[in-house]
Amino acid sequence: MSPFDLQRDAFGRWVLEMPDGTRHVPVTALRAYPVSAPDSGVALMDADGHEIVWIDELAQLDAPLRAKVVQALNEREFLPEILQLTDVSSFATPSTWSVVTDRGVTQFLLKGEEDIRRLTGTVLLINDANGVQFMIRDLAAMDKHSRKLLDRFL
Repeated sequence: MSPFDLQRDAFGRWVLEMPDGTRHVPVTALRAYPVSAPDSGVALMDADGHEIVWIDELAQLDAPLRAKVVQALNEREFLPEILQLTDVSSFATPSTWSVVTDRGVTQFLLKGEEDIRRLTGTVLLINDANGVQFMIRDLAAMDKHSRKLLDRFL
């Protein structure tokens, strides 16, 4: 038996049903550590921001329930991961970056070098001019051309 069930209601809201029949509508899924441990520490919260369910590891859930929780997480979060830098318009800022992300190809405007933050030795968080955050999960794993372009800004 699953520890809980997660479904959508007629209005598209996530509904959490506990084994005792208690229902919570709407619920929001949040990651405790979205960058450093995206598959660990997930909370299902009620409309008032109170934690209803804590999930230590997503892998602990059966596949159908895990897929629903991941879908709920992805609907709330928007943190595209940069896989490759293809071009930058200028090595002085502001500059337009052309990138390949896990969500497709895009361009964004980097206002200044201060919009690139190093979270750990290999993880970077980049804010574009519109406030969208992009992540480079592993700088060392990027291709040589991408690293060369990034080195000009780091």
